[in-house]
Amino acid sequence: MLTRMKKMLKKQKGFTLVELLAVIAILAIIVAIAVPTVGKVIDNSKSDAHDANIELIENAARLADVSGSFTEGMSPTDLKDTGFLEEVPVNPNTDSEYGGSVSKNENGQFKYTP
Repeated sequence: MLTRMKKMLKKQKGFTLVELLAVIAILAIIVAIAVPTVGKVIDNSKSDAHDANIELIENAARLADVSGSFTEGMSPTDLKDTGFLEEVPVNPNTDSEYGGSVSKNENGQFKYTP
């Protein structure tokens, strides 16, 4: 019985070089597809965060307008100082606080201008 087990173990072979190369090629293809996709996800998230920050600033201006504290050309810092923003959002593309101003058009819509 012991000799039979030894013979069976001797018959087992490892992977061939071709099999290993095939696996490496498949992994390389997967990585080549995944890396650009991850990069696009990061870029899209920065763009979405920027859009959300702009909307936050415009909504703070709406609140200031409803309370009677809005003045034309208010900056995000002014909105923070008057208590309508907890803090000035940071631009995800430049890593600096938003400057610029918020204005109200004739339709009553608010527009942030950098």
